Amino acid sequence: MKGWQIFMHSVRLVLRNLGPALRVSAVLYAVQVAGQVSALYSPIDAGDVPGVAQEGSALSVILAIAAIVASLWIAVGWHRFVLEEEYPYGWLPQWHGATLLRYLWVSIIVGIVVVLGVLLAFIPIVLFLAAAPAIAGIFAFGMIGLGGYLFFRVGVMLPAIAVGQRLGVREAWRATKDADGAIVVLAFIVIGASLVIQAPALLNPDPASIVNVVYTIVTGWFATIIGVSVLTTLYGHYVQGRPID
Repeated sequence: MKGWQIFMHSVRLVLRNLGPALRVSAVLYAVQVAGQVSALYSPIDAGDVPGVAQEGSALSVILAIAAIVASLWIAVGWHRFVLEEEYPYGWLPQWHGATLLRYLWVSIIVGIVVVLGVLLAFIPIVLFLAAAPAIAGIFAFGMIGLGGYLFFRVGVMLPAIAVGQRLGVREAWRATKDADGAIVVLAFIVIGASLVIQAPALLNPDPASIVNVVYTIVTGWFATIIGVSVLTTLYGHYVQGRPID
């Protein structure tokens, strides 16, 4: 199935280029993790002390902004490595500040398209579920799948921005118009894989344990870089016409 081929091609992109993948993302991913770890191990009663609470809030904002910049930098760096063969400098990808800003803006557009699409589909479903609430779980999973489908259909705009190409919503939709079945399958494969990967951490009774934190960090890195690779593969195949091995 094409959806499975796209997913496996994306995984192989990472495994075959594990060194460059780490050089593009390791340091930046550590920045993202810093915020998560800080929130996880911050004192529960810090809010009772005004000075500590203010410092904690300021640090949280700084870490949140740093995490957003890091995530954008990773995505642009990996897109450009795969599509443009742009190798990172040392342990950081090359800096493209203007591209990161455009990537953020297009990410917001993609998010709006996905949310609006899911909401429009959700309105008639709510009316149906009022008469059959027992199957609400099935439709909830379907809504998640729809969100993934819409994201992958228009998400090819993001790698385009990373390599300096402009691709609007209509152009992205048109480029992937013959990939409906493959992208539906791909969306559910990605969702299913995410659930399987997260299951051990979710089932752990102690989310703050060292084992759980390390597991979450490691699997989170793979999920991040493979997720970016999926978008890269979709763009390379459906927009640029590259083959999938």
